[in-house]
Amino acid sequence: MNITDRDKNAVEELSAPVTIGVEAYISPEYARAERDRLWRKVWQQVGRVEDLPEIGSYLTYDILDDSIIVVRTGADEYTAHHNVCMHRGRRLVDTPEGAKNACGRARKSFVCGFHGWTYGLDGACIHIPEQQDWQGALTPGNTRLRAVNVDTWGGWVWINMDPDCEPLRDYLEPAAGMLDPFELQNMRCKWRKWLHFDCNWKVAMEAFNETYHVATTHPQFNKFGDFRGWAKAQGKHSNIGYEAPKDLEKTKSKIRLGTGGDARVSTAEMQLYTLQETNATTTKTLVDAALRLVDELPEGTPPDQVLEHWLNSARRDDAARGVIWPTIDPEVLGKSGTAWQIFPNFQIGQGLTSALCYSARPCGYNPDKCTFEVSVYELFPKGEEPQTQWEYTPAGDPRWLSVLPQDFSNMAAVQQGMKSLGFPGTKPNPYRERSTANLHRQLAKYMGTGEPRTLAGENDRES
Repeated sequence: MNITDRDKNAVEELSAPVTIGVEAYISPEYARAERDRLWRKVWQQVGRVEDLPEIGSYLTYDILDDSIIVVRTGADEYTAHHNVCMHRGRRLVDTPEGAKNACGRARKSFVCGFHGWTYGLDGACIHIPEQQDWQGALTPGNTRLRAVNVDTWGGWVWINMDPDCEPLRDYLEPAAGMLDPFELQNMRCKWRKWLHFDCNWKVAMEAFNETYHVATTHPQFNKFGDFRGWAKAQGKHSNIGYEAPKDLEKTKSKIRLGTGGDARVSTAEMQLYTLQETNATTTKTLVDAALRLVDELPEGTPPDQVLEHWLNSARRDDAARGVIWPTIDPEVLGKSGTAWQIFPNFQIGQGLTSALCYSARPCGYNPDKCTFEVSVYELFPKGEEPQTQWEYTPAGDPRWLSVLPQDFSNMAAVQQGMKSLGFPGTKPNPYRERSTANLHRQLAKYMGTGEPRTLAGENDRES
């Protein structure tokens, strides 16, 4: 879609230019208030269904002062409870030092390490040493673990601590409906890493929820084409994508075909570079099919024909090894974009056969710290799915390759810059960074603060 020919609906969706104050990023008081007003009220993604392979499998999820145990209790049944013994408040499951969470298989109960109070998978207290000493005051009601809402979608497990929360599916719309055709639940994790950043969790998420930064932060991609992006507010959530060049408009494709010169060569080079330097957002099948383009198509082949040949070739290759691509309507493919930002802190970068996901959450009440997670999913032949674990991977570790560290380099610098006397607040691009503005509009509703201020009309500041 050409920037000068946006349809009327797209124009109407553009937000007015706004400015966002720095309090949400740097204020200790704001960070503390998030516990009660935000994190205890929203649905949060806490793991994958396949992390809980059998009855009794469990995982823990920690967010500020709260820790949640999620347990598989049936073929498609899960329970979640606060990870705290009802006797004296000790956590039932401790997170191992240096681990992202605790997880395990086939427990029949949870025993408190302090005094031995024991709980069944359903949260009921099933054993209390010397219970008679309480003279009948202990009941099933006041000894049961406090329940937490739990549900699944897209292959992920989600929890919500608010007993009066809306159903998960309602919370996720319209993202869930748009992403269902991608069959994310059939993908399995290729790799997953986590680390700590010296920045607020919102700074970390905002480094990836827009395309405006690509030309400057990742200049090596500029030779593959001019990838102008868009961002749209979708209720609580938002999505981002790239505008198709004019000669690719009819495909309505979200695939970034290389258009820097000969589309065959540019696509092959871009796909190979992406695999080698991110190990994400593409697959070996797509790369191999792209590398054959130069031999299989004549020079000067129009980009739309290059795209069609490339994808059909990759689809056949995957089918031959037992990977069947989901059937996605081209209209849905185009509208879905390249990634969805699920409020408040989860991003799904969906592809035809893969997905790149990010999440961030506070690391204690220090607004300058956060825990950041990156995971990559793919469709694999049945029986060949990898078994991956979360790996703590510091920012300077060479396993991050070269592209993601370029994003990481902005994190602490942005957090520090926001504390400057000379910085009054962020000014997100109304078209390409609307996802950032929408995040703060939604945050304002939970936090009870004013929405982002309109930028027009503000007094100019002297330099």
